[in-house]
Amino acid sequence: MEPEGWRNQASHWAALLRRVGREAVGIVYPPVCCGCGWLTGDHHAVCPACWSGLRLIERPYCEILGLPFAFDPGPGSVSPEAIADPPVFDRLRSVAIHDGVVRDLVHGLKYRDRTDLAPMMGEWMIRASDGAVAAADMIVPVPLHAFRLWRRKFNQAAELARVIARRAEKPYRPDVLRRIKRTSRQVGLGARAREENVRGAFVVPESGRPGLSGKRIILVDDVYTTGATVSAATRALKRAGAGDVTVLTFARAMSGPI
Repeated sequence: MEPEGWRNQASHWAALLRRVGREAVGIVYPPVCCGCGWLTGDHHAVCPACWSGLRLIERPYCEILGLPFAFDPGPGSVSPEAIADPPVFDRLRSVAIHDGVVRDLVHGLKYRDRTDLAPMMGEWMIRASDGAVAAADMIVPVPLHAFRLWRRKFNQAAELARVIARRAEKPYRPDVLRRIKRTSRQVGLGARAREENVRGAFVVPESGRPGLSGKRIILVDDVYTTGATVSAATRALKRAGAGDVTVLTFARAMSGPI
């Protein structure tokens, strides 16, 4: 048999073995809903019941803060919040409101070591970015302090950012930001206390500065609450020369549309 024939046959058998392997895994570990655990047709998916409970953030929304509007005020509209208190980042985009199934997914990733959820969540985040990921120069996760990373063993923002960068074929740059201040947990703190807690918490090390000037950055985190953490991180990036920062989160905490 000619070498080309051997290569074709080897490729055929390799594909067959991969398919058999996937089917065997599907039998041992059948695909279940990432929200409730019911059987589904695919891995890394949610069932129709859980999907119907998602409060997805879709247009119309504020072009800067991504806040959903109760009615459509027209293209390019900006919320009163963005006008009264402009953020340091250039725009914010999130997949859904932080409640129900969305909250369960965030907690599963963050507190129950469900890193297997990151591929699905990252795919949703790319779609929610409204083209910002496609236009970006690099993907940067909000870092954890070294001590907290040691205790938790992984950074949920980094897991999401890695997926986004790989799927979008963008540079993944966890080295750009460093968390130098060991802050208290933000849960339970008010807006002012959160700001004070993360003040000066982030720096761009010298090793992360090359190639940063004027670049468009996607700053990834799991949840947006008051914006204190991502604002502090954005300030560090902009001081180091970053040109445009889009904050991209899986969830955002809010009471309802404006």
